[in-house]
Amino acid sequence: MSSVSRSLDRVEATFDDETLVADAGLVLPATLMVRLGLEALVDDMVRLVDRVGGARPGRKVLTLIASILVGGSHIDHADRLRAGATQKVLPFRVMAPSTLGTFLRAFTFGHVRQLDRVIGETIRRAWSLGAGPGEAAMTIDVDSTICEVHGHGKQGAAFGYTKVLGYHPLVATSAETGEVLHARLRKGSSQRGTKRFAEELIARVRRAGAA
Repeated sequence: MSSVSRSLDRVEATFDDETLVADAGLVLPATLMVRLGLEALVDDMVRLVDRVGGARPGRKVLTLIASILVGGSHIDHADRLRAGATQKVLPFRVMAPSTLGTFLRAFTFGHVRQLDRVIGETIRRAWSLGAGPGEAAMTIDVDSTICEVHGHGKQGAAFGYTKVLGYHPLVATSAETGEVLHARLRKGSSQRGTKRFAEELIARVRRAGAA
């Protein structure tokens, strides 16, 4: 995959049987992972020094991303990436669910901010390849959303005006493309932190190349 993807610009997947599993759906994300150098980027920016499960964070983060892309909602769903020939499509070694659990439990808020830096650099790299707005006008939508959770042991979850138990992150997206540019999880449904969020957002898109 890593050798092919450098010259792969267009892919078309055709299925003649509605019962087939579309593992080919990971070809484009896998190609993008290689083009943007994501595994090495995460390894360089996310440092879980002396923490159990902290080694090789790049392949663990990409395993979680790929699992989410194919519909995974639980850590155990990462095992789907080991089915069939899926591993041949992905440019990284798929990690076991138990390994991913250990990895995530090693995280502190500081490590979350390290991942946030990874996202900013990923956007910059993608935009430098032509995906960004460049000199064109850009409209950014900023709003809160609700991510429903179940169980009262979820740290930071709270009830908002909708009476739904969940997280209440701020999210910024490009109005033109729907691309998520920035997100910040807040405590409960508090409105605090909006000014800082906007400052971080504007700085991020400017660093990424938006005029």
